[in-house]
Amino acid sequence: MFDRRRVALLALLTVAWGVNWPVMKLGVTGFAPLSFRAISMWLGLPVLWLVLRAMRVPLAIDRRDWAQLAGLTFTNMLVWHVLAILSIQALSSGRAAILGYTMPIFSAFWGVALFGERLRARDVAGIVAAGGGVSLLLWHELGSLAGRPLAALGMLGAAAVWALGTQQMRRTTIAAPTMAIAFWMTAASAVTMTVLSTLFERDRWSAPGPSIWAAIVYNAVLIFGIAQPIWLVMARNLPPVASSMSVMMIPVLGTIAGAWWLGEQLHWQDGAAIVLVIAAIAAVMWPSRPARVDGAATPPVPDRAG
Repeated sequence: MFDRRRVALLALLTVAWGVNWPVMKLGVTGFAPLSFRAISMWLGLPVLWLVLRAMRVPLAIDRRDWAQLAGLTFTNMLVWHVLAILSIQALSSGRAAILGYTMPIFSAFWGVALFGERLRARDVAGIVAAGGGVSLLLWHELGSLAGRPLAALGMLGAAAVWALGTQQMRRTTIAAPTMAIAFWMTAASAVTMTVLSTLFERDRWSAPGPSIWAAIVYNAVLIFGIAQPIWLVMARNLPPVASSMSVMMIPVLGTIAGAWWLGEQLHWQDGAAIVLVIAAIAAVMWPSRPARVDGAATPPVPDRAG
């Protein structure tokens, strides 16, 4: 399921997204969040365009696929980026990451409820382990979250819709390359973010300071120029549970990065959660053993579960 190239891309994705949680927290501290996201997207588009030019990826999307592209943009990017950037203002960066990455659990539920998927026993074990890790990481946050229910619910809602988008991305019939889809999804989201920022944040517009610009550039280059397209390629080409669980180290890295950089306190539950998250990834990603029939090994059936 994962060759060396995919492992390298996954490592890049994990580091870029994991570190980005404290970066985003820093970026929206004293700066309008929707404006922060809009500027990052607009600056990220040229980076993504250069990547596509270097890879000689055509940008054209057939007119008949525009409606499907709009739906994928809504579930994979727009809802996630709006709710996440608004919610992180009221939450610690690490705990916002943890709530956001309940996505694999929602993805499994969507797969069963809407798409008739059947989960293997170890998929269920991985989901339970991931859920246990998330619960442990939230152990000391329950009191503060109780005072900020809208932010917590916003992150959970973002995760649920993103999970649905992951399932839809796997099943899309758009003929265009995934990188082209990522470009137009980012462009549409940038336009929408700009409109929302103009409507709701115009009175808060100000010139970004040096630290805000650093966070914006980080998001533009590493997140919208590189990480987001990598994720969409994975989501389209791997089973949803596999692609979702493969990024479960991101909230762990986000929690550690937030503690180191922003001084967010860690507890023993954080270490236990790391073990559970690693176990969850191993349960889902470990290759299946070939079945044996009459003493002979037979190739495994391609895994479409989850």
